[in-house]
Amino acid sequence: MNLCVRPVSGLRGTIDLPGDKSITHRALLLGSLSSGVSRIGGYLDSGDCRATMGCLHALGVPVEQAGEDALVVRGAGLHGWQEPENVLNCVRSGTTMRLLAGLLAGQPFYSVLGGEAQLLRRPMDRVVHPLRLMGARIMGRQSGKLPPLTLVGGPLHGIEYTLPVASAQVKSCLLLAGLYAEGVTAVIEPGPSRDHTERMLRARGVELSSRGLRHEVRGPAADLTALDLIVPGDFSSAAYFLVGALLVEGSEVRLRHVGVNPTRTGLLDVLRAMGAEVTLLEGREEGGEPVADLLVRSAGLRATTIEGDLVPRMIDEFPILALAATQAEGITHVRDAAELRVKETDRIATIVEVLRALGAHIEPRPDGFDVEGPTPLIGAAVDGCGDHRLAMTVAVAGLIARGETTVIRAECIADSFPGFEPRLQALAPGALS
Repeated sequence: MNLCVRPVSGLRGTIDLPGDKSITHRALLLGSLSSGVSRIGGYLDSGDCRATMGCLHALGVPVEQAGEDALVVRGAGLHGWQEPENVLNCVRSGTTMRLLAGLLAGQPFYSVLGGEAQLLRRPMDRVVHPLRLMGARIMGRQSGKLPPLTLVGGPLHGIEYTLPVASAQVKSCLLLAGLYAEGVTAVIEPGPSRDHTERMLRARGVELSSRGLRHEVRGPAADLTALDLIVPGDFSSAAYFLVGALLVEGSEVRLRHVGVNPTRTGLLDVLRAMGAEVTLLEGREEGGEPVADLLVRSAGLRATTIEGDLVPRMIDEFPILALAATQAEGITHVRDAAELRVKETDRIATIVEVLRALGAHIEPRPDGFDVEGPTPLIGAAVDGCGDHRLAMTVAVAGLIARGETTVIRAECIADSFPGFEPRLQALAPGALS
């Protein structure tokens, strides 16, 4: 599917966003391990989350639709999963594979985690190595570096492990494995990463302590409590409309019910430092997660430097940040972001490729990139590289580029943001053809 975008005179209006992808994954997995029925309202019905649902079905846990925007998960308990008859298909979802690896390592059965070609190129040794230290038996290609992963579940023991790189997926994998391990599992981060797993485990009755960057869980856990929750809007999805409204003159957009967990809103801090006007309205807490409406108006931007602890707090937002930087005064520097090279694509290389195709002045670095602005962009046909975040970034660029911009292979957007196109059309009538 190709998506054609034309420049507009402003983005205006109020929209709701699809549910947070990270929270939906975790709500599904922890609901399946709970004793009782969990209801998940406002969940994200995306390709990645459907991959998690499919794996749970294969493990014997029914996930059922309840109304238009809710799911019911009938928990099997911590020891109620069944041995799957076939390979567990994680499709293109790295979150599904890494979190399931932690949970399957302690199950008393054999399982295999596979997926599509894009996922099979992503490194898994970052979870395989510490899980093996806990006693897990895991095999994979290149000595466990690459999937498919074969797990022969069995007894685990707690360890103290310092993450080489801040990663919510690796941290979550080990804490989830710690539910089945004998003794204390301690995970120490080099910098803060999203903390949805910790919040949700505590909400389900798990004794999990966090002191600074050290997180501990004592296993084996006895039980998880069933929990009803409403998933807030995904901040990563909000990012495209935040930046679009900032860059298109005459814009004013309100984004409702967005999750503003501080471990996720590094982009918001960066945009404000660049001169953005973004106001949080009606702040509240729902299901242990902070939520607010975001009001954004167009504004001129200035360059900045992103490095250190900011990076893991906005790791998924660097493609759209790079677009914002093309219109900022000066040179924006991104450093300490080598993790981008092992996402759905090598995002440093592909960010540079797609933005250069639109006329941007951007240079790659081993752990980031430099962007010079402001630079007029010129519409072109650009391949989204099968990466949902890059495809949406190109679509937003089309709102300010001269002429028409075509996003090639735009169907990948549904991996994280089904409904992106109608929301864009609602805020910018005439932008899509």
